Amino acid sequence: MVKSIVVVGGGTSGWMTAAYLRASFGDRVDITLVESKHVPTIGVGEATFSTVRHYFEYLGLDEREWMPECSATYKLAIRFENWRTQGEHFYHPFERLRVVDGFPITDWWLHTKPGDRFDRDCFLIASLCDELRSPRYLDGTLFEQDFSEEGGDRVFRTTLSEQDTQFPYAYHFDAALLARYLTKYGTDRGVRHVLDDVLDVALDERGWISHVVTKEHGELHADLFVDCTGFKGLLINQALAEPFQSYQDTLPNNRAVALRVPVDMAERGLRPCTTATAQDAGWIWTIPLFGRVGTGYVYSDEYCTPEEAERTLRAHVGPDSEGLEANHIRMRIGRNERSWVNNCVAVGLSSGFVEPLESTGIFFIQNAVEQLVKHFPAGAEADWENLRASYNRQVSNVMDGVREFLVLHYYAAARQDNQYWKDTKTRPLPDSLGERIERWSTKLPDNESVFPYFHGFEPYSYTAMLLGLGGVPVQAPPSLALLNDEAAVRELQLVKKQAARLVERLPSQYEYFAHLHGLPPERRSTRKR
Repeated sequence: MVKSIVVVGGGTSGWMTAAYLRASFGDRVDITLVESKHVPTIGVGEATFSTVRHYFEYLGLDEREWMPECSATYKLAIRFENWRTQGEHFYHPFERLRVVDGFPITDWWLHTKPGDRFDRDCFLIASLCDELRSPRYLDGTLFEQDFSEEGGDRVFRTTLSEQDTQFPYAYHFDAALLARYLTKYGTDRGVRHVLDDVLDVALDERGWISHVVTKEHGELHADLFVDCTGFKGLLINQALAEPFQSYQDTLPNNRAVALRVPVDMAERGLRPCTTATAQDAGWIWTIPLFGRVGTGYVYSDEYCTPEEAERTLRAHVGPDSEGLEANHIRMRIGRNERSWVNNCVAVGLSSGFVEPLESTGIFFIQNAVEQLVKHFPAGAEADWENLRASYNRQVSNVMDGVREFLVLHYYAAARQDNQYWKDTKTRPLPDSLGERIERWSTKLPDNESVFPYFHGFEPYSYTAMLLGLGGVPVQAPPSLALLNDEAAVRELQLVKKQAARLVERLPSQYEYFAHLHGLPPERRSTRKR
């Protein structure tokens, strides 16, 4: 049985891992985290999706306590701008589709065409995002929809596999502040924190890691090592020589340039979504935190130089970007063939990364550490082998599925105004995606036609992207022409009425967080919209 773990590397992945393992095993397993004083958190992963709530719930953390400490805000959706044509936008929300007479409401929308905005016609959340609404009332009550956050009589913690309903929001947060918050959480509960540089990784005669050698603290021994060293993969790739499978043949964006932009949110307003704005060689993310905006240009260096990318980003931000230092990042796009090798498990960027378009970086960390707990090894080496194989299958399937979903974003985008966007239609597609797209042109995605293994995205997400991006022709099921559409028309009208009522009643996102942060009443409303 594993009695000791050394996590190499801090930041978001290291401390999410150490905190979760401590919450799982308590003092029955010794946990040490060693990190350098000189390696900052990359901070690209400031947005999440809604399943992250299971992580915080598992640790027993109340969002009203940790969110103000991390400048966090709510994320109800991703807003895609200019992916179809210049000036257009649509939302990919955290909201499952309503079903009328056995057909998703998007099928009925294609059949009846009540308007030109499928997202506002079929989802409540699109209207909340357009109007900058909070998903919670000032008393903390969640807005009215089909999800109940009450646990009832449940006395156990939940993980990703228990995501049986769609929670309506995720979070934006400052990655460095979250790492600091989890550092205190972990160390208060017994995680040993070593600030030091790792100089060497020692292997035994089997090729397993025996210990790591640090500059000031000597050798750190453990039964299991977790590699959270980022793209360099100090343990998994450099010491154990695990091969890396690149995704760049299908996802060419391999660089980013980022800015941290102080903003007066009372003046600007606080949009409850991540924004992804298409550009000539990629796209720009905008993540609103309480007090600043995180923004960055994700691009391919085949089409754009770092200098051009930085100029584009600064022009997009405007005068607020003057004097701010830009952070240029090289991204390793793909995954290890195996994320668990011998007694080393790679978590976070050292395991794999599929560009940040759908905010999957934090999700990959959460999934990896949950699966590590579920596959935690006993003493027999045969058990280790079987558990490693199962773990590696699950983690690989998750990343391969996300890859497929992200490739769809580019292939299905109607935009074709330069060579970058034209090339998105001619690159090779991952196995089976071409066949799926052909099926979706006559029948929108369902559980039988999307990537078959768990990867965090449900059929409604694929439907939202196909309808919003506009580059793949789709149609309503022919059978709807033979059915009575009165109930569907009423439901589409009900969506509009419910959305309008929520917009009227809910506070703005800024007002909610100004209240949560304890600002005086005169500073709790935006000065303009």
